Amino acid sequence: MNYIRFNAEREFNYHWCGKFVAPDASWTHLTRVLQDYELFVVTDGILYIGTDEKEYVVNPGEYLLMPPNRFQHGTKTSFCNFYWMHFGYNNEHNNHELLSAEETLTYVPGHLLIPEQGKLSSPDRIIILMKQLQDSDRRYREITLNRYLCSAVLAEVALQSQIYPTYGNKVIKEQFYRDICDYVSWHITDSLKVSQVANYFGYNEKYLTTFFKQRAGISLKQYILQVKMDRAKADLSETTEPVSQIAFRLGFSDAHNFSNAFHKVTGLSPSEYRDIYNKHNVFPV
Repeated sequence: MNYIRFNAEREFNYHWCGKFVAPDASWTHLTRVLQDYELFVVTDGILYIGTDEKEYVVNPGEYLLMPPNRFQHGTKTSFCNFYWMHFGYNNEHNNHELLSAEETLTYVPGHLLIPEQGKLSSPDRIIILMKQLQDSDRRYREITLNRYLCSAVLAEVALQSQIYPTYGNKVIKEQFYRDICDYVSWHITDSLKVSQVANYFGYNEKYLTTFFKQRAGISLKQYILQVKMDRAKADLSETTEPVSQIAFRLGFSDAHNFSNAFHKVTGLSPSEYRDIYNKHNVFPV
């Protein structure tokens, strides 16, 4: 895997963008020497494309960034849809840094690091920006606005790349940790699994578990259970709802599984906890 690093203080030069829909399943990408950068964001089907160095398979929800001076050609027929954007960099000098996987990827303030290919955690955000850029280009044809929107697209791709949490500084990692905690809180009534959290953020389950444990001191699975039990404690002490209803609302399949999990965390059954901490034991002032 190669990584392209741009100094964001140098301007991106927007050329054009659009959406392509293959006419049929026999379509292949045209053959040419790419004169500028091209970003692909696939929304449907599979894009088969290559250069003189490598062949790429780009699935829905994935992107591909090709730098200039590549011999670009289709490698296989397919019916696919994708958004595309052509742009230049640094007054068309196109002098980006090209890094390989073997090199140390250190965070450089004011720079964007984009893997040549990757999965997007929120493809819709990229698509909205590209639609806005396309509309802006048709409506205003204003160079400065187009440049800023082009930069926004590339920054969003960089921030959604799977290397971003490890590439970024401590502030970035802290924000990512908070985002995970927020997601757990928002979905605490689901039958929430670590795999669901990993899929949402676009990361490998093993990586996400390791990252979270290094930051929190407990595994993500334990944290999810802990948050559920904290919510359960509040419900048990502040309401008279049946235990089965609380269990169902917190994503448990039945009251038995909930009771076992609750006892494992607190050392008490839900009924015992309620007897001790129920609001009826609180004396009026």
